[in-house]
Amino acid sequence: MLGNAFVLALRELRRNVMRSILTMLGIIIGVSAVITLVTLGGGATQQVTEQIASLGSNLLMVTVGKRMGPGQTSGAAAFKVADAEAIMREIPGLAAVAPVAMGSTTAIYANENWSTNVTGSTEAFFPVSNQQLGLGRLFSSSEARVGSAVCVLGQTVATKLFGAQNPLNNRIRLRKLSCVVIGLLKSKGQSSMGSDQDDLIVVPLRTYQRRIAGNQEVNMIKVSVNDGVDTELVKSDLERVMRSRRHLAANEDNNFTVLDMKEIAAMLSTTTRTMTSLLSAVGAVSLLVGGIGIMNIMLVSVTERTREIGIRLAIGALEREVLLQFLVEAVVLSSLGGLIGIALALVGSVALSGLLEVPFVFQADIVLVAFLFSASVGVVFGYFPARKAAQLDPIDALRHE
Repeated sequence: MLGNAFVLALRELRRNVMRSILTMLGIIIGVSAVITLVTLGGGATQQVTEQIASLGSNLLMVTVGKRMGPGQTSGAAAFKVADAEAIMREIPGLAAVAPVAMGSTTAIYANENWSTNVTGSTEAFFPVSNQQLGLGRLFSSSEARVGSAVCVLGQTVATKLFGAQNPLNNRIRLRKLSCVVIGLLKSKGQSSMGSDQDDLIVVPLRTYQRRIAGNQEVNMIKVSVNDGVDTELVKSDLERVMRSRRHLAANEDNNFTVLDMKEIAAMLSTTTRTMTSLLSAVGAVSLLVGGIGIMNIMLVSVTERTREIGIRLAIGALEREVLLQFLVEAVVLSSLGGLIGIALALVGSVALSGLLEVPFVFQADIVLVAFLFSASVGVVFGYFPARKAAQLDPIDALRHE
């Protein structure tokens, strides 16, 4: 009986192809919108997670000033190298600590120049920041200690200054400093905030302080925690040590900020997922609109086929058989629309992922849920027209013109 109803449903859809396509349009748009948005949202979430992880493993950052709002901090005294040494000495479970001073400058090589960021730090900066060497070498602890005139370039700076030329062993100028390029870092691409992580030059901290900044200040302290160590506990210890070193009374607020990259990653991922859910909910409205369209067309179909229904009932068809026939037609319409929507969504997701430069993350559960939801729309919105058809009086149906 079910197979026969399915055949009759396909026959009816073929009889009114254009009307069937227009009826399915709401389902197609709804399913494709939901799947595309969820897929792109999943890719964006994965990208944010990967980019935060690329900043460093189990990373905590201690910055100067109390954060007042986006991009704003209150004024406070800068850190010293001794603060970083105290953190490494007094807090257990740390893999490395890197004091960091940074600023913007113009890098010059021959006739080329490029405005970039210069970072001064110790040799611990590279493992703490998850910076990997692509070519040459990194500066050593002895070079960092004596303040040697050496530097390591990011990919963007190397390309802007040297093009396709090998930058190693060439000298570049940073303000009054002339330094030898000893290494080239592997590319890390853009950060989750949109900044270019390859647009940097790293020099020994003492070199930066003496030859570029002209002071002994440290803007930031990066702390890498060993695997398995609770970052919340380390964060608490960092606040305790820094409050002591900065001589803050019990009733005084911190004039520094400790940022846990895991917390930032979780916050950004939650924000991305929330936005994806909201957009998907908007897309899901199209499914409801499509369901209303199916109900409307099925009601029209019942009116058009009243005599056919009367004949079937008169020659012995049961009400449940008529009900099943029209219900199957509605489900076939919505399911077919769901399948077309899934195909369009996957093609669109691949194209948009490449255009927006986010990973394509196939989520089979979302595809399955979208298809089942589209089929259930056919059941819900097709039941009333099917019930109306099944309850027609055979005599009245046969008299219908």
